[in-house]
Amino acid sequence: MTRVADAVRPRLAQAADAVRPRFARAATAAKPRLARIARAAKPQVARITRPKTPKTWQYTAGAATAGLALAAAVVTAAGPWDSTGQRTAERDRAVAQERTGGADHDGSSGSVGGAPRPAPSAASVLAGLGGATSGVKRAPTGPALAEVLSPLLRDPALGARSTAAVVDVATGKRLYGTGADEALTPASTTKIATAVAALSALGADHRLTTRAALEPDTDELVLVGGGDPTLTARKDAEGWASLRTLADDTAAALKKRDINQVTLSYDTTLYAGSERHPIGVNDNLALVTALMADEARTDDSASGPAPRVPDPAADATRTFAELLEDNGIKTTSPGPSKATGRAESLATVSSPPLSALVERMLTNSDNDIAEALARQTAVATGKRADFDGAGRAIGAQLKKLGLPVSGAAFKDGSGLDRDDRLTADLLTALLVKAGDPTRPELRPALTGLPVAGFTGTLTSRYTDGAAGIVRAKTGTLTGVNTLAGTVVDQDGHLLAFAFLTSNTTDPAAAQSALDRTATALAVCGCR
Repeated sequence: MTRVADAVRPRLAQAADAVRPRFARAATAAKPRLARIARAAKPQVARITRPKTPKTWQYTAGAATAGLALAAAVVTAAGPWDSTGQRTAERDRAVAQERTGGADHDGSSGSVGGAPRPAPSAASVLAGLGGATSGVKRAPTGPALAEVLSPLLRDPALGARSTAAVVDVATGKRLYGTGADEALTPASTTKIATAVAALSALGADHRLTTRAALEPDTDELVLVGGGDPTLTARKDAEGWASLRTLADDTAAALKKRDINQVTLSYDTTLYAGSERHPIGVNDNLALVTALMADEARTDDSASGPAPRVPDPAADATRTFAELLEDNGIKTTSPGPSKATGRAESLATVSSPPLSALVERMLTNSDNDIAEALARQTAVATGKRADFDGAGRAIGAQLKKLGLPVSGAAFKDGSGLDRDDRLTADLLTALLVKAGDPTRPELRPALTGLPVAGFTGTLTSRYTDGAAGIVRAKTGTLTGVNTLAGTVVDQDGHLLAFAFLTSNTTDPAAAQSALDRTATALAVCGCR
């Protein structure tokens, strides 16, 4: 942990310097932007809200501007998620995630130059949970929300069917719903369920360990996969588990035993079943295996779609062999094997805590991490670690948490499988559960949500809307567009929302329609 913190502190300072000019511009631009939002929403909102005094509007615009300034201060002082209650030891690591991630299902992660820009979170996602002492007004009413949201959800761009739910995070009460208990294809919003299931099954501090084990009397060295898709062979590991470090430590241990040549093999038996996702070969994810390096990408990218190597485990082991040879250890050509119980672990490297993996997965819609966390949930709960067992493990964990899983179906962890089914009720319940003060281990399911206009898959969205105010997970498949997350409304009330659509024909138009709907929540008093 100390090594990780020391490694990322210089990058933290660099990130703080980099975002100051941007947030200065953002703070200056915030008031006119919010004014435009208010003018756009006024025809609908004005009919259902009491006239606002200038003092109330000044409060709202000022709060948004102050939130941007506060975010810049937070990233300078402590990292983007510190105000949410994330563990202090992890805040230095957060900035190292600026160049990591995967892709949403449409192949666009919203990142610039192949990686999301380092950016702070919006104001604390749990700001609305202060109860009576917080000064937050009463929650919006259902009829008022319906008058604003229903016309927006009837936009033809949202396809043949739309379902929605809006929930008061402070009380868990559903304020608005249409088809909220109807299960539809959720696309990448499935990752919210995967996150909550994994965090509840393994704990936020759990780490995934890759090890090198020596079989006694045979000089067979086995590289044992621990299911860590964030294992990296890059020279700058940026706080993630390093294959180079593992090779260095392994070589040193072998030399202490006067061993300069080994038979090299690799062990992927932590997972079971088919490694290939039901969608087949796809640039959005690698084969699902317990051993890979840099998500088996064939280029230097760390996010977005990319061609993957055909055998991630063998490829990672060949890289490991090259690193061992750089340290004076000769190896045979690697092949598959299984470490016995008698094998001696010579060296290990571990991922950052599961909380960091969940945040990276959600922010960048990382499909490889999502499938790994689904398998890890199966392993932790005694289910077979294949696609079917992982799906059953996720469902069982959510049911154990008392969440409304009726109608839900989990065929994978990423949402790439079109046979996945979730309801708007379940998605909002997941977000409310993650905000439960008695379940702090689930908090990364909120802190990892992309910030509108700033991070991950929402970097290029809400540029003329509720940037910094909406935090949400996107979902995109052909004919499917979804959005689920949290928003602070005009009166400072924290709401969870979920919008699911089917049979859309224009992904860009559908995304814009969903963004307008979430923005309407941000500017709506709705009482």
